[in-house]
Amino acid sequence: MTSVAAYAAHRRREQREARPRPALELAGKRSHPVVAVTRWLTIVGLCAYSAHSLLGAGGHSVDALFETWVFNALLCAGAALCLLRALCSPRERIAWTVLGAGLGCWALGEIVFTVDPGQVTAGSFPATSDVLWLTFYPASFIALGILVRARARHFYPSLWLDGAVGALALAALACEFILPPLLAGTGGSLNSVVGDLAYPLGDLLLVCFSLGVLAVTGWRPGRALGTVAVGLALGGIADGLSLYWSATGHSGSSIFDPLWPASAVALGWAAWQPARPSEVVALHGRRLLAFPIFFALAALGLLALQEARPLHDGAYLLAVLTIAGALVRMGITCTENLTLVDRSRKEALTDSLTGLGNRRGLLLALEDALRSASARSPWMLLLFDLNGFKHYNDTFGHPVGDALLARLGAKLADAVAPAGHAYRLGGDEFCVLTQLGHWPAEAVSAAATAALSEQGRGFGITAAQGRILLPEEAHDCATALRLADERLYADKRSRRHSDTPEQLRDVLLRRSAEHEPELLEHLSEVACMARAVGRRMALKGEDLEVLVRAAELHDVGNLAVPDVILQKQGALDASERAIVERHCEAGERILAGAPAMEPVARLVRASHERFDGAGYPDRRAGEEIPLGARIIAVCDAFYAMTNDRPYRSGTGVADAYSRLRNDAGGQFDPEVVDAIGDVLAAGQAGVAGLESGAATERPT
Repeated sequence: MTSVAAYAAHRRREQREARPRPALELAGKRSHPVVAVTRWLTIVGLCAYSAHSLLGAGGHSVDALFETWVFNALLCAGAALCLLRALCSPRERIAWTVLGAGLGCWALGEIVFTVDPGQVTAGSFPATSDVLWLTFYPASFIALGILVRARARHFYPSLWLDGAVGALALAALACEFILPPLLAGTGGSLNSVVGDLAYPLGDLLLVCFSLGVLAVTGWRPGRALGTVAVGLALGGIADGLSLYWSATGHSGSSIFDPLWPASAVALGWAAWQPARPSEVVALHGRRLLAFPIFFALAALGLLALQEARPLHDGAYLLAVLTIAGALVRMGITCTENLTLVDRSRKEALTDSLTGLGNRRGLLLALEDALRSASARSPWMLLLFDLNGFKHYNDTFGHPVGDALLARLGAKLADAVAPAGHAYRLGGDEFCVLTQLGHWPAEAVSAAATAALSEQGRGFGITAAQGRILLPEEAHDCATALRLADERLYADKRSRRHSDTPEQLRDVLLRRSAEHEPELLEHLSEVACMARAVGRRMALKGEDLEVLVRAAELHDVGNLAVPDVILQKQGALDASERAIVERHCEAGERILAGAPAMEPVARLVRASHERFDGAGYPDRRAGEEIPLGARIIAVCDAFYAMTNDRPYRSGTGVADAYSRLRNDAGGQFDPEVVDAIGDVLAAGQAGVAGLESGAATERPT
């Protein structure tokens, strides 16, 4: 008894007279018109072959044409289409290369058998054709697995084990029920029996695997994957029908002959099916366990027969290996599920933006902390709410705001580690839960507050806080969160009063910008230089901040000056100059409306006094003028010299500093002039009037 494939090939060989040639001319082509022509030629050839095999079209005189040329050409065309797909597109290239190679081996096996049909005889397994034909099976399994994996959102490694479990189960059943009768009935050698079994078992496993692919995709595999599964199933069914017809003596039947070329044509067409979004496969649910459970039950049923009659040694060993493989499969599945549970739990307890714990994570951690907290081992809960974040978000946009939150969250986590953990409760609310040990509560609070603070041009972020000690002030989660929240908002209310100067500053700057659009840059640059000069002259803390605020608002009194005077191109007359000189008093009155701004108002009033006493409005001289006002006067004059005005052009940095030196002791305080020279030499004052390289050394 010969193998199924050899039998089918032998029956087709009966009418052959000419030696066939491989039809691989398209293997190097990449043009899509060639592919389209090839695809439709395969359909035409398949229809003609089916008409001849099923209806006898053309008569027996053309049997050799169809069985030798058309049949082999269709196999080669299917292989060429798969290989062309791999050459033309990098997507899924490995899968189509493997499948094309498998189809090519099948076609080459047919060609070798056509050339030398005598090689496949009883007891000659494996012949060259057998090796080529059998290569198609592993290639098909590999290609189908790669295609499923490419379309799956999450591909589980355990799915590869399902194929091994199925192969072991089928081998066990075949070893017990099919192999002994064949050995007894044929009296043939083991090689012959193995050759007879290899093809039907391979086809059965391939059909089962194809159905399994369709099942795990919910019977919606998409066009490409579905066509591959159908093509592989057609080949398996053809071999099964061939075996049945051979066993029942219907050697002359040709009803299933078109299924072999149809299988190759379907695989070739599958390679050129367009990918669709619906082809994405979600591998989940109980259906993934259906096949390993089915194969394990088959192996258990086989072992149950041991009570009735002894099993063959090979069948017994294969059944045990099947059950062992199924157990390993279940263990891997359990591990995968535990991993998914851990991942889901982490995602449920983590804030997606910052990577910190979320409110749910805080509640769980707070419950654990309350259980372990004691007077000797206290914990502290801190709630934070960012001040100024809404203004930052509205000014710079939500993506930039999200980036700031992520940055502040990372800083907070680093600041309280390792004893404490940071959480984001939503929006701009953060929390810290920490165990107090060698690090006192005040130090933790200060570090966390500093981590949530950030300053920049045009914005300032600070944090209000509320903190409680555990278990001293609370013994349950609800009480702890309520007390911390109450203290947080008490802190925010107290900060609103202290924030009045900042709010007034922002309002006045915006109003000044509306009145004089170019003024905002002027004020910002003067304030920047005043800060650098103030630091140079040893100002710090509150004194430095008052100086900077006064520098920003020193011209706020211009709101009381008519626009026609401010925008006048020529020199001012006496009456106009008198109006301008009263702007310092107007600025003082505006700022003095807020008691917290009184120090700033005093500097603004004196910002246009001269060191020699010839300034305005009070004609003060020397050190009678506050130091901050003397600094503002020098910085304001330097900016005015180095920038264009409506009635003149700006001068260079060196020339401006030279003029300051010339007026030192007259209009300007000499010590302040020296300080601004040091600042310019150090390159610390980022004014718009600085020329490239002008501040690399002290101007002379």
